[in-house]
Parts: sequence; structure tokens; C-alpha cells
Amino acid sequence: MSDVVDAIISQWVKERPEVQEDLWPVELLARVQRLARVIDKSAKATAAAHGVEHGEFDVLTTLQRSGPPYTLTAGSLLKASMVTSGAITNRIDKMEAKGLVERVREGDDRRSVKICLTEYGHEVTRAAFADHLANYAQLLAGVDRDLVEKTAEGLRQVLETLGDTASAIE
Repeated sequence: MSDVVDAIISQWVKERPEVQEDLWPVELLARVQRLARVIDKSAKATAAAHGVEHGEFDVLTTLQRSGPPYTLTAGSLLKASMVTSGAITNRIDKMEAKGLVERVREGDDRRSVKICLTEYGHEVTRAAFADHLANYAQLLAGVDRDLVEKTAEGLRQVLETLGDTASAIE
């Protein structure tokens, strides 16, 4: 059995046989890219079913998993989401307009703003996250659980090597 990446590599080997030994990173990285697209498309549809964009869902779940009082600084959200500060500001603006989050100022310091999950935001997050988990389970339903665990461990090692560790979001 072969996948699209095998076909792409085969085409490159046929077209440029001299690069065959240099194609080894494509074995992993092209598959990760393709998998990310499949997951992204599915996750966007799940979020949309709850009236939120995928990026908004990311902010909601980040706030929810932070625990009480479900409040983070914009900087903390920025680290967790890997988007620009302008993008996070725009996202928070839209979410505030939908009643999902609110900005809370700390005392007299107008520069210190925290983003807080509203009760409505909690409701949307609980429902959307349940569907998100079901969606993920469905995506992997045909894949052996051992393979999923081994692949997850391998990808963890690659991410750690690239510096993407838990300390990156703390």
C-alpha cells in the first residue's frame, strides 16, 4: 500500500534521481503537513457547527483548560496560539462581540488586561470540546491504537528536538 507522499517521492526520484537520498525528510514532514490539513478541515467544521471559528475555539479551550478563574493575559494566549499579536487582538475582539469572553482590567493599570471566559463561553466550549473529541476519535477510528501511541511518541520526540516543549506555553 502507498499514499500520496509515496507517489510524490516516486515522481521526484524519477524526475531527479540525484536527490533520492535527500528526500528522507519528506517521508515525515510531508505526511505531517498533509495530516495537518485533513485535521484542520475537520476541526474547522466541528467548530463552525458551534458558531465559532477554529481560532476562536483554540482560545476558548485554552481559557477553559487554564482552570479557575478561566482568565489569561493576552500574552499567555498569544504563546499558546502561535499567532501574531494583531491576530490575537482581532480574535478577542470578535469573541467579545459574541459574548464568549470579556476583557478585565487589573486595577488602575490600563495596560494590564486579562481575557476571561464568560458563562456563555463556558457553555459553548463544553459542547464544542465534546464534539471535537468525538471528531478526533472518528478521524482515528480505523487506525490501530498501538500505532497511534507509537506515532505520538515519535512526534513528541521530534517536537522536543525542535524546541517545542511545555515550557514554550508557560
